[in-house]
Amino acid sequence: MTMSRSDTSNADVAVQLPGMRVAYDGDAFDETSLAATWTEQLQSWLDQAISARVPEPNAMVLATADANGFPSSRTVLCKGLDERGIVFYTNYTSAKSHDLTVTRYASATFPWYPLQRQVHVRGEVEKVSVKETAAYWASRPRGSQLGAWASPQSRVVDGRRALDNALHGIERRFSDVDEVPYPPHWGGWRIRPDTVEFWQGRQDRMHDRLRFVRIEDGWRIERVAP
Repeated sequence: MTMSRSDTSNADVAVQLPGMRVAYDGDAFDETSLAATWTEQLQSWLDQAISARVPEPNAMVLATADANGFPSSRTVLCKGLDERGIVFYTNYTSAKSHDLTVTRYASATFPWYPLQRQVHVRGEVEKVSVKETAAYWASRPRGSQLGAWASPQSRVVDGRRALDNALHGIERRFSDVDEVPYPPHWGGWRIRPDTVEFWQGRQDRMHDRLRFVRIEDGWRIERVAP
């Protein structure tokens, strides 16, 4: 039997996948290396990712679940970080917002592959204040603002032309407006962490995993086996 080029390619991938691996050789990351708070530690690693020119250093994989427990994940951008938690912005009618409204819980992972690091944040969610949303909205490029008005996020649309037509309509609507207001269906979500784990790749898959766990009077630091 003669295999087609597609069949051969698929077979090659099947053979390669089990053997694909990267040798991690990161520096030791122990309890003495941790900053005093999870916020300071996350900011420090984020700053290092920025300095190392990691693509989209504030990108994080956001995981949510619906009322039936079916999970979903997607990449969003972290646009706020302080002692209250981490913030991202989205359409409040989107699939992720529907999930968060029902479960009030989420997790997010910063995947800094070039640095052999990741940070995992998990906790309850809340909407950010109108003031915070307005401040961030004002910092967005006009095109992004118009796109937020035009896109019925997560809904089925009748082709790309439907999106382009929606955007053109919004451009006409705000053509004489200097400052585009933010949509009433758009804003920020904050993950208020109860767990923040810092992961550093090490040799022989013996990775360092240190995490801050919220307790009644502060935070406890734990080491987790890789």
